[in-house]
Amino acid sequence: MSDETPRVDDRAPATVVTAMVDHMLGLAETWTAWDGEPIPTDGRLYTPHKAVRRVADHLIDHLAEIEDRVAGRAPLPDRWHASTITTAADLAPFTPEDLDEARSRLVRLARIWADRLNALDAGLLDSSPGDGWTFRQIAFHVARATSYYADAVGDLTPR
Repeated sequence: MSDETPRVDDRAPATVVTAMVDHMLGLAETWTAWDGEPIPTDGRLYTPHKAVRRVADHLIDHLAEIEDRVAGRAPLPDRWHASTITTAADLAPFTPEDLDEARSRLVRLARIWADRLNALDAGLLDSSPGDGWTFRQIAFHVARATSYYADAVGDLTPR
């Protein structure tokens, strides 16, 4: 995954974010079959828990950035370790209860994102206050990252 400016299209940003969370949760339904071996992708290791953690962290981080910029504040500096680390918690088995927790967490975050994005007019989406990407670009970036982390683990349906 690169840090280049996100490409956008004519889809509603709220729909882009919620569709990618749906995509991730669709894959996550297969993750209870995970064999416990981290999955190497682009020089990093991924697990079901790590993918959920990274998606939630990404959604929180960029939502906080949007809220700060709308409020006229400088966003807090990014201090996430991101996907460079794999924690002990990331290595735990992914159970049906973990899937339920992930679903509850991520559906709620996606709803908050949709509410925030839908409350912004097109002008604010495309000429956002403060430094950095426009809010539309941030939404497309978050959706791309969500898909990346989910796809790094992939479909683990037993074959």
